[in-house]
Amino acid sequence: MPRPPTPRRAVREMDPYNPPLEGRGEKLRLDFNENVAGCSPKVLDVLRTAASRGFVATYPEYAEARRRLGAHLGVDADQVIIGAGTDEVINAVMHAYVDPGDEVIIPTPSFSMFKFYAQLVGGVPVSVPYRQPDLGFPVSELLAAIGKRTRAICIASPNNPTGGVLGREQAEQILGAANDCAVLIDEAYFDFHGETVVGLIEDWPNLFVARTFSKAYGMAGLRVGVLASQLGNIAIARKGQSPYGVNSLAIRCALAAIEDEGYVREYVRQVLQARELLCAALEELQVRYWPSRANFVLFEVGDAAAEVCDALSDRGILIRNQSRHIPGAVRVTVGPLEVTVRFIAALREVLGR
Repeated sequence: MPRPPTPRRAVREMDPYNPPLEGRGEKLRLDFNENVAGCSPKVLDVLRTAASRGFVATYPEYAEARRRLGAHLGVDADQVIIGAGTDEVINAVMHAYVDPGDEVIIPTPSFSMFKFYAQLVGGVPVSVPYRQPDLGFPVSELLAAIGKRTRAICIASPNNPTGGVLGREQAEQILGAANDCAVLIDEAYFDFHGETVVGLIEDWPNLFVARTFSKAYGMAGLRVGVLASQLGNIAIARKGQSPYGVNSLAIRCALAAIEDEGYVREYVRQVLQARELLCAALEELQVRYWPSRANFVLFEVGDAAAEVCDALSDRGILIRNQSRHIPGAVRVTVGPLEVTVRFIAALREVLGR
């Protein structure tokens, strides 16, 4: 019998990514920062009415979507890539710019897909820890880590799971120091923060900005992400991208979603109001937390992190244990007010306070 094929070394040495557990839809999902209320009604209208035999049988077309999504971000159509979630556009950057042995700097803890796709192409992740105890952005430490082998820097702003942000001045410091290096800033939680570095793209030829429809827009199940950069960078990154990676229905839904900005603004308003309520409750409970500019809050429960997560799950509420990154820390997604009130009541009960 022939031997099975030998996998690439990079794949053999990677840690597997474990996706969310099955059956999450049966509980209150406050563990993966999804929109708890769901997508815009306009998206549901597309799902109900768009599909026809001819529509399903035809390959996706992206030109109009690039134009409209580019305009939504404030760039030209030729300055965007559409991908199957932020994951695919991160992968496109890695494939375009990172060779085996090249270094990819990642402030940590952060979005796990940065490390995943860096390793997948044979890159060497270089972790730069967020500053303790406040989890501030490590700008000087990151600048010191840039070396001859650095080919990419991946930063989430607001960052998951810490909730902190990269300031514009800090971003320009990094861009100025990152010669011959792709600087990817993932703005997945932009809608809750309201500040962006997209306006820097014209001035900085090494800047890439990613956005997603999985968070504020409530479309995690449809998998749509966008990458923006200068025209030449996008032309290069697109070479390594699947020509039909995003399905026609997902594209149609994304375009419907940006037509209903009022829905997103209202959801964001509710989340920001609920985030204030949650932080006030944590202070009352004398639970340490880290200020957040996103739709989640990281807080500390010490050695009881796993027990707290399990006890909340028993009560029908899922949150995320982050203690492997930050000892004793857990992260909760902030939803509308009624959702947050339910979570606070359950947390009080679990903590016995």
